[in-house]
Amino acid sequence: MPAALPASSRPLASRSRRRFLAGLVGVMAGAALGLKPGMVGANLDPSRLRQSMQRQYGQGGMRVLEEWFALLDRLAGAELQRQLEGVNDFFNRRIRWIDDIRVWGQEDYWATPLEALGKGEGDCEDYAIAKYVTLKQLGVPGEQLRMIYVRARIGRSSITQAHMVLGWYETPSAQPLVLDNLVPSITPAEYRTDLDPLFSFNSQGLWAGGSSQSRADPLARLSRWRRVIDRMRDQGFI
Repeated sequence: MPAALPASSRPLASRSRRRFLAGLVGVMAGAALGLKPGMVGANLDPSRLRQSMQRQYGQGGMRVLEEWFALLDRLAGAELQRQLEGVNDFFNRRIRWIDDIRVWGQEDYWATPLEALGKGEGDCEDYAIAKYVTLKQLGVPGEQLRMIYVRARIGRSSITQAHMVLGWYETPSAQPLVLDNLVPSITPAEYRTDLDPLFSFNSQGLWAGGSSQSRADPLARLSRWRRVIDRMRDQGFI
């Protein structure tokens, strides 16, 4: 069983993120069942992505974008485990963890994959979103992928902080495999005893805790996710 992460390796949650989590608890408690989710695809337009990256991040951004395209080519049609490991490793190595306030001048900014790669910096949401989009592009069914907001315990203490990981679910009720930027190995959730799930979401639904039934439309309930999707469309991802 993996040990809990040391305090020195975990960033502290911002006030904005704590307010977001507190507000979402109320949203989830009052969300109606059966809302039709906004569907978001994983198609991309390489030409538009190159134009967007060149315009925003120049040649440095273009180099890492071409590395991402090469990753997609290399992992296309590969076995699932290889895809999960390849994508997890790619973003963990190419994005350096930096707090949003230093990267974006905001306490809690969710970046698109193009923005995260262009900057080469980001926080936990940026890793999870980039891995989610990449795996969907590789053909992993979207219903098997969810970004999971958790409370992460620091070391052996009772102190927790907000954190996001990506989960792959064999079935909606299965324990997911956890792709994390702080723990390099892909680990079954049952062994991540340092993580307490609060909610999970993808482009199709929003789930409370470990529930297997979606409670709401994520685009309607998560404004940060909606803004990411809008920027992705502008950049050429969708």
